[in-house]
Amino acid sequence: MPTLIDRAGTVEDRWSPLGAEVVGASGAAAAGPESHLILSLEQWTYHGEALLASGAKVGIRLEPSEGPETIAPLLDRISLVAVNFPSFTDGRGYSIARLLRQRYGWTGELRAVGDILRDQMFYLSRCGFDTFELKDGETVPEALAAFGDFTEAYQEAVDRGPLFRRRPGEPSAPGIDGSPTIDESRTPEARTAIGGPIGVGESNGPSASIAVR
Repeated sequence: MPTLIDRAGTVEDRWSPLGAEVVGASGAAAAGPESHLILSLEQWTYHGEALLASGAKVGIRLEPSEGPETIAPLLDRISLVAVNFPSFTDGRGYSIARLLRQRYGWTGELRAVGDILRDQMFYLSRCGFDTFELKDGETVPEALAAFGDFTEAYQEAVDRGPLFRRRPGEPSAPGIDGSPTIDESRTPEARTAIGGPIGVGESNGPSASIAVR
């Protein structure tokens, strides 16, 4: 089974995918206040409102082709967003994460799931993910060590501003509390030049940081 971690270590996973045991033979979802259920966008269409009315905690899983604008109206009603990486070479999830944090102001749990490897940890964290579902075979100590692979990053991202704007000793804030690190008044060209927000499918991916050891 995949192991769930955050930057500090292994964490208990209270969430489970919406399954037949919840939906039932009638096709109607039945849950209670203790339930923590992750739904696809299609499942949300059929069952989301009923589950919220039952008191269940609801999260939504986005595929790479599903941009954050699809759930923007729901962000004040759900408790988790999971972003699927079907392959570690698919970088669209990085863009989805940055847009959720910086454009749409999502401050809840943002989980990376799918083909999640040790070498992605630093970059996923920079883009705003705070929990990580490790692929089978990945070890927790190695994954945790990856957060410290680089001591500094040149470019602006969710976790800190650009290096040229930071004075010695200045905190690398703001971060994943939802406060923006990007000045949206800049032109798109200027934002792109320093690694600013990008659209899903555009190429900036893990290079949301050009890092140095």
